[in-house]
Formats: sequence, C-alpha cells, structure tokens
Amino acid sequence: MSDARNSDDATERAADSAGEEAAGASAEENVEAALREFLDALGESETYRRFVAADEALQADDDAMALLREYRRKQRQLQRGGFDESVMAELKRLQTEMSNDETIQRQQAAQAELVDLLQRTNDVISEAIGEEFARSTGGGCC
Repeated sequence: MSDARNSDDATERAADSAGEEAAGASAEENVEAALREFLDALGESETYRRFVAADEALQADDDAMALLREYRRKQRQLQRGGFDESVMAELKRLQTEMSNDETIQRQQAAQAELVDLLQRTNDVISEAIGEEFARSTGGGCC
C-alpha cells in the first residue's frame, strides 16, 4: 500500500507541477497578448503617427539631413580634438540653422511628444509593479 500511496503522491505532485507550469505559461501568454495589444494601440496613436510622419519628412529633406550630418561631424571633431574655438563657433552656427529648420524642429517636437508618452507609460507600469520598470542597469557586469 505504501508503494501505491507514494506513486499517487508522485502523480499528484507531477499534476500540480504541470498545472503550475500551465498557469505560468498562461500568464506569460497573457502578458505577450497584452504587449501586442499595447504595441498596436501605440502604433495607432496620433502621437506615434505624428512622429513617424515627421521622421519620414526629415529623412526625405536632403538639406536638413546634410545639416544634421555636418553638426554631428563637428561634434565628433570637437570631442576628438579637444576644445577648439573655431569648431565651437561652427557648432553654434549649425545649431542656429537647425533651430530655424522647420523639418528638424517638427521632428524633434514629435520625438519629444513620443518620449513623453512612453515615459508616462513607464510611470504607470512602474507604479503597478512597485519598482522602476525601464531603469538603466548600467550596462556593466559588476
């Protein structure tokens, strides 16, 4: 009888374990379904659509893209070569041009709105789980 009881206990434990795994899988599936639903809603949001349209317009604007490339090139030049007054003056000039470029400004504003929406989303998730959801882990191993 003892062997039968041990066998029944083992079967019961296996069934409990399988049930827990199924519940865990179900919870994972629910999270993944909710994530897909969230991503669909985000993709349909006016904020995201404005960002995509503004980014596509920026990519299609050769003058604005050339301005951004030149600005980044000058930034790298300043970082590699140390402080150089002429490079700094050129950076300021380029920054003024960028702030006067409607395509760049529209893309930056749309990006800021999207980042704000995603930050608010992060705040809601963080509050619900009781810790910072999208915190930086520092990228190091130690």
